[in-house]
Amino acid sequence: MTKTYQVVGIGNAVVDVLTQADDSFLDLMGIQKGIMQLVERKRGEMLYAAMRERTQAPGGSVANTLAGLGNLGLKTAFIGRVRDDALGQFYAQQMQAGGTAFVNAPVAGGELPTSRSMIFVSPDGERSMNTYLGISAELGPEDVSDDVAGEAEILFLEGYLYDKPKGKEAFTSAARKCRAAGGKAGIALSDPFCVNRHRDDFRRLVRELDFVIGNEHEWEALYETDLSAALEQAAREAGTVVCTRSGHDVVLVRGEEEAIVPVTRIVPVDATGAGDQFAAGFLYGYATGQSLETSGRMGCVAAAEVISHFGARPDADLKTLFRQHGLI
Repeated sequence: MTKTYQVVGIGNAVVDVLTQADDSFLDLMGIQKGIMQLVERKRGEMLYAAMRERTQAPGGSVANTLAGLGNLGLKTAFIGRVRDDALGQFYAQQMQAGGTAFVNAPVAGGELPTSRSMIFVSPDGERSMNTYLGISAELGPEDVSDDVAGEAEILFLEGYLYDKPKGKEAFTSAARKCRAAGGKAGIALSDPFCVNRHRDDFRRLVRELDFVIGNEHEWEALYETDLSAALEQAAREAGTVVCTRSGHDVVLVRGEEEAIVPVTRIVPVDATGAGDQFAAGFLYGYATGQSLETSGRMGCVAAAEVISHFGARPDADLKTLFRQHGLI
C-alpha cells in the first residue's frame, strides 16, 4: 500500500536568522563560539537587534533535512508549531514553497512568539547558534494527527524534542502511529548535551527504533565510553546505526553489514546544516532501498554541498550531484 508521505519529520520549527561576525564581536556579546546555546526571550531580542545584514530562512534540524529530501523529489511533511506572527507565516510559506507539507496551521493568539535562532557565522565557517525556543517547544501529542504520522513510510524524529515533556509525548505518539501502520521510525541524537540530559530515554529508543543517526561525540556520550566500544554496543542493540565524524570516515552498521565511507575534506564557507543534509542524503538512500555504503555516500555528497555556501539548505540539485558521483 502506498503511503501519502515518504518521509515525515517532527521537530522544532525555528526561523534561522544569520549574520556574519568575527571573534571579537562574539567575545563582546558573550557568545560561545561553535555551539548551540538556548537563550531566554530578553537575550534573544538583544542579540537579534545586534545583528547586521540579517538573512532569514526556515530552519530547525529536522526541517532542514526535509528540505534536502524535497530537493531530491521525495514527498515530505513536517510536524511542527509556529505562531501566527510574521516569522511564523514566513516559516509555513517557505516550507510549503520548498515542497514540504506544513501540516499544522500557525497558532492564532499564542502567548509565545515563533522560535528563532540567531546564528553568527565566523570567517572560518564556524556557526555560533543562540536559539530562543518560543512556541515550537510547546509541540505536543495534540499536534500529531493519525493521517500524517500513520501515513509516513519513514518518520524522522529530533532528539531536542525530549527537552520538554510535551515534546516527548508528541515524539512517542508519532513513532507509535507510524510503526503501527507499518512505517519505520528513527532519530537524530541532536547533540552531546542533549544526549547527556536524556541518556536513559535515548538508550531505550536505540533498542526500539529502526535507525539512529549521531556523530562520534553523541555516540560516546550515549554509552559513556570510547567510540569503538560505543558503536559495538549500538550495533548489537539498534536496527541501523549511522556515525558521522567531522572530516573523517562515516561508519554505518546494520547487523553484520558494515560500511566505511571516506569523506573528502573541504574548507567550509558555512558549516550550518552539514549534519542535517548528511541525514537527508542518507535517508534518501534508506527510503529508496540503497545499500548502506551508497546511502552513506549520498549523505556525504549532500553535506559537502551545503557547507560550500551560506545557509543550511541545498542550493544545487542534489540528484544531479548524485549522478555525477555515480550514485544513481
